[in-house]
Amino acid sequence: MSKATLDNRHRNKDGEISAKHGNTLIGTLRKMYGRSFAAGYPDTEKLGEVLPKLNETSLSQLRRDHETGHLEHKITKASK
Repeated sequence: MSKATLDNRHRNKDGEISAKHGNTLIGTLRKMYGRSFAAGYPDTEKLGEVLPKLNETSLSQLRRDHETGHLEHKITKASK
């Protein structure tokens, strides 16, 4: 389960990507990480569907941004 921290962000105790990011489109993530992010998957696919199949490099970048609290901001910025 996730819990709210002092800054009101919800994080899983084990550092996994929280479920709320599962609806993010691969196309949005490609705006942040480049066209090669999740290569072979359509822009319209959701992160939650692709996450178990991502290569190590893509997953490492995504997880690092999540752990540092930058993922939500980057998704919001790329979605505009």
